Amino acid sequence: MVTTRPLEASSRPSQASVPFSRVLLSIVGLWAVYFVLISARGSFLGVDIQFELFWRRSIVCAFAVLITLVLWLIIRLFEARKRWVMFVVAMIAALPCALAIAKVNQTLFAPLNDQLQQRFAEERGFAVRRDESGNLLAEISAPQEWQVKNEGDFDPDNPPTVTLVLEVAKDQAATWYPIIGEWLSRYYILLTWAALYIALLAIAQARVAERREQEFRSAAKAAELRSLRYQVNPHFLFNTLNSLSALVMTGKADRAERMIQTISRFYRHSLADEPTSDVPLKDEFDLQKLYLDIEAVRFPERLHCDFDLPADLADARVPGMILQPLVENSVKYAVSAVSRKVTISVTAREEFDRLVVSVADDGPGVPEGAPHGFGIGLANVRDRLEARFGPDIGFTSMPLSQGYKTEIRIPLTRHG
Repeated sequence: MVTTRPLEASSRPSQASVPFSRVLLSIVGLWAVYFVLISARGSFLGVDIQFELFWRRSIVCAFAVLITLVLWLIIRLFEARKRWVMFVVAMIAALPCALAIAKVNQTLFAPLNDQLQQRFAEERGFAVRRDESGNLLAEISAPQEWQVKNEGDFDPDNPPTVTLVLEVAKDQAATWYPIIGEWLSRYYILLTWAALYIALLAIAQARVAERREQEFRSAAKAAELRSLRYQVNPHFLFNTLNSLSALVMTGKADRAERMIQTISRFYRHSLADEPTSDVPLKDEFDLQKLYLDIEAVRFPERLHCDFDLPADLADARVPGMILQPLVENSVKYAVSAVSRKVTISVTAREEFDRLVVSVADDGPGVPEGAPHGFGIGLANVRDRLEARFGPDIGFTSMPLSQGYKTEIRIPLTRHG
């Protein structure tokens, strides 16, 4: 039974969310842009009380940041719902939030409006004030013609004035009219930020889904590699036990004992690695030397080995035991099939940034007319290579004029 190791709890992605640092940056950035634009407008209009405007705007924007954070906390409660639900929640929750910002803005700037009215009136030679009813009044000196006409009644220390009503006091309902415009403008700003946040959340969710899909693909790929790798061991064990049995039954106890020791070294070496991991090519060559040492006990006069591994390719990475079925086929179909000496060659070389490894023998090859194709061993090697590297591989297996050769071509990678 093939088992796969479960994903660690820490690697399982939780509900996607936007990091708080990014949320805070988006909120501060939004209101900072608003602050700059409003300040620039005041400068273009030539308002000469910039300091008074500056600290009031700063307070309003700071308060707006806090209110937007509250809006974020409300929207965040519905992150697991559908996006249209989040939009509806944002539209509803933004209403009181925008009203709070508009009210603070009105409270802070109302005294400044009276100050601007006073300054405007002084520059033009009259005064403004509000009476007990809240009407805005303008007191203007009487025209010169009236002063001349009534010269006897004229008191230079207390010149006559004319009072005009500039603004009639509003009723309770009318006091909300100025704030409605401020309310709507802040409402649109908050909705803009809410749309930005939902877009950021959608991006985060897409990335988590992509990462989760990649983890599932990796887990499936690892399970496939394990399954293919585990197919190698039983097949090899079956052959070696048959050989060991033959040695015992023919009374060759010393050779059987040597074979058992070599088998022990082989399995200690082969089982030390994770089935899905790559190993240095040198280790793979050493493993095949151990295997051929085992087979040499069976065929001491017939089996000859030739290994050619350039030093600069010793650290190249290959799937563990990838050469085992190829070498085993050479022993089975070349060495055991004839009574003469057979040489098995295992070589490696580099061609255009690709690693080329071949296993060849000078045995009888494929008899004329016999079927030729990928058996279980060759199909296993091909499937493992495709599972590990995808379609970017080369795999050929063919008879030679004298013998047989299998060659694999994979991307050349090195670790360390």
